[in-house]
Amino acid sequence: MTASIKRTTAVAVVSAAFLTASVATPAVADDRPGGKPSKPKPPASMSKVGGARLGQAGTQVNLGPGAPVLPKKLSGRSWIVTDAESGDVLAAHNAHWRLPPASTMKMLFADTVLPKFPKEQKHLVKNSELREVGAGSSLVGIKENNEYTVHDLWLGVFLRSGNDAVHVLSHMNGGIDKTVADMQKHADELQALDTHVVSPDGYDAKGQVSSAYDLTLFARSGMQKKDFREYAATATAQFPGEGKGKKREHFAIQNTNRLLTGADGVTPYKGIAGVKNGSTTNAGTTFTGVAERNGKVLLVTVMNPDSDESQAVYKETARLLDWGFAAADKVEPVGQLVAPASSDRNAKGAAAPEKSPAAEKPEQASEREESSGLGIALAVAGGVLVLVGAGVFLVNRRWPLPELVRRLPRR
Repeated sequence: MTASIKRTTAVAVVSAAFLTASVATPAVADDRPGGKPSKPKPPASMSKVGGARLGQAGTQVNLGPGAPVLPKKLSGRSWIVTDAESGDVLAAHNAHWRLPPASTMKMLFADTVLPKFPKEQKHLVKNSELREVGAGSSLVGIKENNEYTVHDLWLGVFLRSGNDAVHVLSHMNGGIDKTVADMQKHADELQALDTHVVSPDGYDAKGQVSSAYDLTLFARSGMQKKDFREYAATATAQFPGEGKGKKREHFAIQNTNRLLTGADGVTPYKGIAGVKNGSTTNAGTTFTGVAERNGKVLLVTVMNPDSDESQAVYKETARLLDWGFAAADKVEPVGQLVAPASSDRNAKGAAAPEKSPAAEKPEQASEREESSGLGIALAVAGGVLVLVGAGVFLVNRRWPLPELVRRLPRR
């Protein structure tokens, strides 16, 4: 308890004392005479969930003595670097800017739906289950009138970002509308209040938004689940083609996470173990990655870099991970990943919001100023929270990722 109070006080003091960089982008996208279109800028006021600094536009960081400066080549509209275990936000840039998430939304889909079906369960795919898959979607190659296990379908979701697999699992879950509602409810429970779910697969849809902060919450929650971790860390697998029984052929699929596979000229990142990338017309490229080095586990999310650098979203993520591992013990946090709303209710003895503003009016959610404060952290191993007086929680420090990383193939 005493350590938590001291930590909170230290954060407030150091926030005023150390460097806080603010990077403002130009005005809302419109054509300027004789020049390039101006870039959109973040709202002047964003959500303060996780701390007031995270609601400010621009880069937020408290560099202590000996801390390395942030990388220069960062063009993401929004990004965040967090300690997956403690929940400390080490640095952030427009963390609560509500942007299209692309297929990183599949992290929320998996965290919501994955526990509902045993992986050995079999399902015969109907044509109607594939009918609403968006044009130009990423696909794993599911065919109607063919049988797949739930395990097959999740490989399709995690490795190939297959919208066809997402739609089949959504129909197994009661349909697209029910799955979207389930996802929104789970996002609200995680206090991911920047998120408005419209499609379960992250396909561009009017009003569908999330934020770097929320995507990190989804990844952190998902990575507590054993199956989620193992799917996210799988580089290659065999997927069933058409046919039945022993005559059914299989084909190889590879994870679209280039930091995991080293595809398309991206150098594999040492210690990477997931989680999800995305790319659509509206979202640009997005990525959330988790990596472990020397017992430290970091999560980084980058949304929509506008650099001309090839595979910029991966390279900027790698730079931020490198910085985070070097700076972790030399910076004061600028915020915190909050615990789920149910944990907040237990701590405060009060009800959490029934419905997030994001679900009601997407354009107004950024105005919400709400934080569960420092000192409440999610126990990352199995979701266990330990109550220690006055509603303050301690973190169970048994993060399961290092063992998974040790089992990954070395490149």
